[in-house]
Amino acid sequence: MPSGPRTVVTAVLAGLLLAASVPPWGWWPTTFVGIALLDRLLEGQPARRRFWRTTGVAAAWLFPGTVWIWDLTPPGWLIANALYSAYFGLGAALLPAGRGRRIGLVGVVVLGEFARWNWPFGGVPLATLPMGQAAGPLAPVVRVGGPLLLAALVVVVGVGLAALFDGRRAGTGSIAAIVGSVAAVTVAAVLAALAPAGQPVGELDVALVQGGGPQRTRATPTGAAIVFAKQLEANRLVETPVDLVVWPENVVNPTPEPADGVRSPDRLYADDAAAALEAEARRLDAVLVPGWFHRHPTIATANLNYSTAMEPDGRVVDRYDKVRTVPFGEFVPFRGLLEAVSGTDLPARDVLPGTGPAVLDSSIGRLGVAISWEVFFEHRTRDAAADGAEVLLNPTNGASYWLTVLQSQQVASSRLRALETGRWVLQVAPTGFSAVVDPQGRVLQRTGVSEQAVLHATVERRTGDTWATRVGPWPMLLVALVCLAAAHQPGRRPARASRSTGAGWSAGAG
Repeated sequence: MPSGPRTVVTAVLAGLLLAASVPPWGWWPTTFVGIALLDRLLEGQPARRRFWRTTGVAAAWLFPGTVWIWDLTPPGWLIANALYSAYFGLGAALLPAGRGRRIGLVGVVVLGEFARWNWPFGGVPLATLPMGQAAGPLAPVVRVGGPLLLAALVVVVGVGLAALFDGRRAGTGSIAAIVGSVAAVTVAAVLAALAPAGQPVGELDVALVQGGGPQRTRATPTGAAIVFAKQLEANRLVETPVDLVVWPENVVNPTPEPADGVRSPDRLYADDAAAALEAEARRLDAVLVPGWFHRHPTIATANLNYSTAMEPDGRVVDRYDKVRTVPFGEFVPFRGLLEAVSGTDLPARDVLPGTGPAVLDSSIGRLGVAISWEVFFEHRTRDAAADGAEVLLNPTNGASYWLTVLQSQQVASSRLRALETGRWVLQVAPTGFSAVVDPQGRVLQRTGVSEQAVLHATVERRTGDTWATRVGPWPMLLVALVCLAAAHQPGRRPARASRSTGAGWSAGAG
């Protein structure tokens, strides 16, 4: 591998190729080239260089893939991505320098992805390798082993591609890598075709209501009233008969009573909102699922974020409080430190997480709910399916975020969650993207950004488990550990490392 500036350029290029596979770009084949370049960067290098080179590749992947976080919290964007990049670097430092690195790299990436999806701050599963394959031919394997299997196969294909171009250096190890890659992908594809995907037990006519409006807005009392008014306006476009009407996350955002008790026209109250929603449920003769957001009635430092199931007669029969909340958006880690750095841009109160199952019971069946951020966590929809959810709802609100990077990645996540669970996924946003995703992970309908729209669809109520919902991530974590152990077997002799003992990008840099 060339050293010096060329090594830096290669590492950055590898990371950008990984980022390019992730929505909104979505060029899924570039992932394999990025992994192949990473493999070349690691070949024959001592542990310190493997750490820095892999950390550099991961940084070039994660920083642009999560660029929208800059608008939310620059310190959070810098801290989180620097930490997550180092996860992969530390894993690469544990690999051998020789041909064993290839099977070991599969384990490193799987464990690195799992770690950043879960720790710290509850995990930040954004710009993931599986997301980059949601539109690719490998995506159905998530029915078998979830997103970690898809991440593993990405690396398998990438190191196989690297081995294919070993040229004069090719030997039995390169041939084994190529054959192993082809075999692994073939077996996974066959298993995906054979894996159960649930079965239909009925149908629902549904309507997803997007009120529309500008993006990159912040919550204010006046803005909350406008958003609610737009939702009501769009709701009048719903065509009947309809069984289920779904609204986005936190578009019902009543402001508290003023101290003087005098109402102003721009204020929205909980009783007014509830009366308007009841009237709409009765008018449409449908189950209505609106998203609420407001201050906690008794805890001054807390907010609530939840969805309710309202029957056609206007009764609220169930409620789901969001369990997984957004770090730096709905709760602030290290609040004292970050407030000193960021001033008043951070949320003043943390959302109080819920503790209940991810379902809403209603007269039309059991509805799974993953509110906004939660759809990025496979265990939230897996839990919903395990609790008998027949359709999955993803009410969300990306209106306050910069660009459409997050929203595009959320659609990709909804596609993966549909495949993993064998359920329809209904994603509903106030300003986009709202989408209807079938159990094969196909986006059948999607709104544009900022438009006022209603998506109508007939979807199946489905039951049954996939293998992924039955077993969760544990088999793939075991496979990752086995890969790391296999990388260090005595028969896998290391390639000759550089004579320099220095760390960093190149021999000269140390």
